[in-house]
Amino acid sequence: MTTLSVHPLRAPEDPAPRSDSVDPAAPSPQAAPVANQRRIFLRGLVLDAQIGVYEHEMGRTQRVNVDVDVYLTNPTGPIDDELANVLDYDFIRHEAHALIEDRHIKLQETLAEALAEACLAQPGVTAVRVATSKLDIYDDCHSVGYETVRVK
Repeated sequence: MTTLSVHPLRAPEDPAPRSDSVDPAAPSPQAAPVANQRRIFLRGLVLDAQIGVYEHEMGRTQRVNVDVDVYLTNPTGPIDDELANVLDYDFIRHEAHALIEDRHIKLQETLAEALAEACLAQPGVTAVRVATSKLDIYDDCHSVGYETVRVK
């Protein structure tokens, strides 16, 4: 007899979500639409980070997934198809890489909060959601992580 484990937000007859069946461009379920705002996002950025508090996590890297939603005010002028008139999402990717470069971070919370702060410091940003997850911690689950939602 097979025992079915029940996820608190999923009916027992529903199959578990598969990571390869998730549309990375789909809005995150945590990111509620906000009237009169825009959102840029970064999904599935996998970093090799020196992260962790346990002895076996020291002196090596681990795969960490980063997902970010950045909410922006509406533009005050025309966008005119010019990068200079919008928040360049390359900034988010660059900042995530810079935060882990040449340093060991003990907690995912530290990484996520630092990335959220960097995003909130950008002009026009009104809110941010940052989720991090370690991908290779347990054999019986896809990931373990932390999420923060911050509003200016």
